[in-house]
Amino acid sequence: MPDHLPSLRRRALPGLLWAGAVALPGASRAQVPRSDQPETSPRWQAVRASLWGERPIELAAADRLALSAPARAPDPAFVPVAMRSAIGIASAGLGRDALRRLTLVIDQNPSPIAAMFDLPPDGALPDLETRVRVDEYSFVRVIGETADGRLWMALRFVKAAGGCSAPAGGDEAQQAAAMGRMLFRITPAPAATPAGTGAAGEPATLDWTVQHPNHSGMAMNQLTRQYTPAHYVRSARLWQGERLLLAADLDFALSENPSLRLHFVPRGTEPLRAEVVDTRERRFSGSADWPGSR
Repeated sequence: MPDHLPSLRRRALPGLLWAGAVALPGASRAQVPRSDQPETSPRWQAVRASLWGERPIELAAADRLALSAPARAPDPAFVPVAMRSAIGIASAGLGRDALRRLTLVIDQNPSPIAAMFDLPPDGALPDLETRVRVDEYSFVRVIGETADGRLWMALRFVKAAGGCSAPAGGDEAQQAAAMGRMLFRITPAPAATPAGTGAAGEPATLDWTVQHPNHSGMAMNQLTRQYTPAHYVRSARLWQGERLLLAADLDFALSENPSLRLHFVPRGTEPLRAEVVDTRERRFSGSADWPGSR
């Protein structure tokens, strides 16, 4: 077992250490959680108490908040998840019912809080997709917080194991040389004009990826028999021009080469840009022109 593993998000949960170092009450890697008992997970109870205290969290109807993920993941290191609120899409993210934060929790991961996504009022809609690592059979949850402070939850039970200890793919030297490179793929709304902007109020889609091994600290190098030190993207910010679209606080649960698909209503043809910071305080940035703007 590596001796340098990160905490269970110490900044947000100062009283909870990584489960391999300090066991959470009633938690055991030998136990397989039951898919029909989402509230009995000790790790979920600990996360819930630390982030939201006794605030009520309601199970969401599908139109208010939905989470999609495979029931059985073929690759535990690359499990696709999608979080979506039809209410937010219909209202373009405006009003007190709009979701302003999405928190992604994977109960049985060593660090259960996978990501926190802040959605500015004029930014990305509550319609996000990414890929995550799942270390054991686990509930995967998204908790949405509205502008007026209400909490909603959607969840799925995912059968996958070993995602956090899976080694990064590819050559290490090539990974290091490519680290920080970004890919932006912008898909304007179907009613886009020749300049590439959609009709008023119509969302565009951005697929964004940053090259980064996102080492969890749990994968062993098969040649050296040493654990690869943890090194992962911890925050990401995406803009159109000077308008912030999304602010994300991330953990090693995101897969190698972290990616996001998001939707937003464009304002003109200003370029897209992103900035990320990793756990070694390395900063990377990238940008892309709007399609047809030149």
